[in-house]
Order: sequence, then C-alpha cells, then structure tokens
Amino acid sequence: MNISRRNFLRQGTLALAGATLLSRPLLAAGAKKEVMGIQLYSIRADMKKDPLGTLKQLSAMGYRHVEHANYVNRKFYGYAPTEFKKVLADLGLSMPSGHTVLGRTHWDPAARDFTDAWKYTVEDAAVVGQKFVVSPWLDESLRKNYDDFKAYMEVFNKSGELCRKSGMKFGYHNHDFEFSQELNGHKLFDLILENTDPALVAQQLDIGNMYHAGGVALEIMRKYPGRFELMHVKDEMKAAGKGEMGSAFESTVLGKGVIPVKEVIDLGRKSGGTRYFIVEQESYQSLTPLESVNQDLAAMKKWGF
Repeated sequence: MNISRRNFLRQGTLALAGATLLSRPLLAAGAKKEVMGIQLYSIRADMKKDPLGTLKQLSAMGYRHVEHANYVNRKFYGYAPTEFKKVLADLGLSMPSGHTVLGRTHWDPAARDFTDAWKYTVEDAAVVGQKFVVSPWLDESLRKNYDDFKAYMEVFNKSGELCRKSGMKFGYHNHDFEFSQELNGHKLFDLILENTDPALVAQQLDIGNMYHAGGVALEIMRKYPGRFELMHVKDEMKAAGKGEMGSAFESTVLGKGVIPVKEVIDLGRKSGGTRYFIVEQESYQSLTPLESVNQDLAAMKKWGF
C-alpha cells in the first residue's frame, strides 16, 4: 500500500501524540512519592513491653511506615528479619529505614573490611525491606583527632558501597555534637558532609537535635541543598528541668514548639532532596507517647501528608 509522505508524517505525529498521552499516567505512577513514617524510639517503652500490640495501634492511627531503633542479636524487637517483615506487612506497614550504630568494632583496619557483625546488619536490613541503613551516633573516640575523623568518613563511604550491593544506601543521623564540636576549625557536621560521597551516604537531618547546639535546620539545608534524603521531623520546647542530651530543650508535639517545622519540611521538599519524613518525639509533657505520636500524625496530615 502506497502512503504519501504527508499522510505518513501525519500518522506518525498522531501516533507520537497518543503515545505521549498514554505515557503520562505511567510517568506519574513512576514518580517518586514522599514517605512519611515514625521512628519507633518515640514509643520505645511501649515497643519494649508489647511490640505487636503497639504496632497495631500505630497502624490503626494511620501510620504506614516505621523506622526501627532496636536490632539486637540479628533480631528486630525480638523478631527474626523474615518474621518482622511479615508482622509489618500483615498490619499494612513497611520499614524503609532503621537505626543501627556503626561503631569502631564493626571495622577491621588491618583487613580493611567490615566485621561479620556489620555484614549481618546490612544483610538483615535488606531482608526486612529497608532502603537505608542509618547510623545514629558517632562514638566520642572517633571524633578526637582530625585525621582519624576524616579516615573514618572513608569507612562511611565503604559502608555505602556495602549497602549498595544489597540495593540499599548507608545513612547518618545527627545529634547535637556535630554542630558544637570542631576539629581543625571545622564543625564536625561540615566535615561529614564534605568527606562523604552523597551517592553512597545519605544524610538524615534531625531538625530537633541540632537545635540543642545552636544549629538551625533552614540554614543547614540552604548550605547543603539536595543532601538530605531523610529527615527526622521534630519540634522542641523549653524544658521544665533538664532536657534531652542535657540541654535546656526537649521535644514536643509538632507545631507546639519553637522550630518552624512546616517551613523546614517545605524547604526539604523544594531543595533539600528530602523524600523520607520520619516523625520522632522523645519527651511528651502531659501526654502518653502514643497520644503524642497520634497528635504528630494529625499535624503531618494538616501539612499535606
């Protein structure tokens, strides 16, 4: 059949337009979505007493993602990785990230390799379905000397390489000392960001912890745009007594403290590179922990989650 060039071009254009229209929902479906979850340390006493019952309550509230803070003897809250994954799935929950401290004992400098304990940590994180293995602490012995500190940042990068083999990413979660302590005139937080490969090491910005040491989340995010794939969403208030980490502040229900949480979230969405927004509250004033995180969830929903 003979087809004129004009008809050929016309049919090709229509076909291209059709394909474009069809592809739009596919592209939308493939777009990366935000993940809002809760750090289980927020309800640590409840999780210690009755992990299954507590997870059921979180699910009933409307939470769909959790972040663990308990991995001991290759178990999450007493469950083997495959068991815990099923427990979560049965409740409509998933666990994209979790906290396990990467310490000095996990790295063998002579062999230039990780010990089995850390390899198991990564292996079990993959089994349970994590996307990020987040270390939430840096031992004081590792932050006394500038050269040693920089060398340990290379261990962070190597942990990122190890996690990548299992389809995950290594991450670091700040406290307050990263903003108050300096080595060779550089704040530890700057040294971490400057000496870790963002392709291998994600940053989980705890917007409350830094406040204890004078860190301002909005300023940090503007200084390092695109570096904060995860965020601990937290608010702070003046403590009646001694606050968290010995500071004058303690965490409170989102929107009731001094941190402009909504503004920080919006900047994370706009230029921070943030996709994972994890609620955390460690002090509760007159509420119970479960009452607190229920109110936190209401605040997050009000802010578009």
